[in-house]
Amino acid sequence: MFEALREHGRAVAFKPGERLLHEGAPGDSVALILSGRAKVSHVGPEGRETVLDFRGPGELVGELAALDRSPRSSSITAIEPVEALLVPAPAFRSLLERPGFAEQMLRMLTARFRDADRKRIEFGATDSVGRAAARIVELAERYGESCEDGITIALPISQEELAGWTAVSRAGMASALRTLRELGWIETERRRITVLDVDALRARASVQN
Repeated sequence: MFEALREHGRAVAFKPGERLLHEGAPGDSVALILSGRAKVSHVGPEGRETVLDFRGPGELVGELAALDRSPRSSSITAIEPVEALLVPAPAFRSLLERPGFAEQMLRMLTARFRDADRKRIEFGATDSVGRAAARIVELAERYGESCEDGITIALPISQEELAGWTAVSRAGMASALRTLRELGWIETERRRITVLDVDALRARASVQN
């Protein structure tokens, strides 16, 4: 699928904090992330940002707006230097006629929808500490790097972004992280989390309250 996209795209570099795609803008292109990582976020009527997910190398963003030709429902913002391949929406839609391309897209979208459903179920079944534990486990699995003490999450995510992704207030996230530190399961520094006991986090994430 990605080789087909490369035939129609142009590479563009983005600095940290720069938007690849803008919420509310027309879905006139899709972006294939080649390097670096970005956050997917939505800003509500009150101006609060909710982080929906993170995307990294080899992942496609902006495909829904390109498919249904509606305004974008979220923004994609680089959280570190990003290089992405921008593909015009008409070229992207034409690729759906290629054998196998539409099936690959469907598999990718299905996986994302299942993940979104899983998160909604988690949010309804656990408290803020359980939610924080679940998101930290996910970050460790997706972006973790082994270190002497455990697993370092190599993703420059702020406490506020983590709170938005976890659907808790910033104060609630601060309290949850403090609890996890006191239990000895994590260590935190500015924009860095080290997981000391991933099994304990998994167990806490699955506890229903």
